[in-house]
Amino acid sequence: MADPLKPSAPRSEGVPAVPSPEAVRALDLATVRTLRREAQLEESDLSYLRRLLQGRIDILRAESARRRDPAAGGPAPVMEQLSEILSETPAPARGGARHVTVHPPGTSRYRQRIERVLADVAWSDLPALDDAGLLAALDRLTGYEHEVSARRQELQRVADQCGAEIARRYREGEARVDDLLSGR
Repeated sequence: MADPLKPSAPRSEGVPAVPSPEAVRALDLATVRTLRREAQLEESDLSYLRRLLQGRIDILRAESARRRDPAAGGPAPVMEQLSEILSETPAPARGGARHVTVHPPGTSRYRQRIERVLADVAWSDLPALDDAGLLAALDRLTGYEHEVSARRQELQRVADQCGAEIARRYREGEARVDDLLSGR
């Protein structure tokens, strides 16, 4: 049976892998702008999914820590400590991190995956999961979060490359601000 949280869309959907600078240079300006906008939108969708995954991962890690050392987590079940778990200081951003407004996805492509993450029954009854099930869920979500992060970084490179090409065209006179303002 397929993993319900794994990406179901083939790689060919959405924004393609990072094109070469020559390939971007060969595109017309409107296409470069569209590619950049689509990469930014897909990155935003993935940012939302990634935040949900990270929250679930934090919950599973807290439950795992509570099981290893009940005194450290106190007697309260993890679900009663959610506000504390989810408000902990996030890990420091890696180099090149950028601000992305995180909001529910605008397309059904990632919304369906998010619904699958949220619908996972195990979240509602963590004590019912045995240790092996808890660790398997943690490994699965962590692996998926790494895949989502890698795709986000790829999309950032696409958007950056398109932005650099747009700037180059304006700088070298191949594009004009007047054209942009007039809608050409």
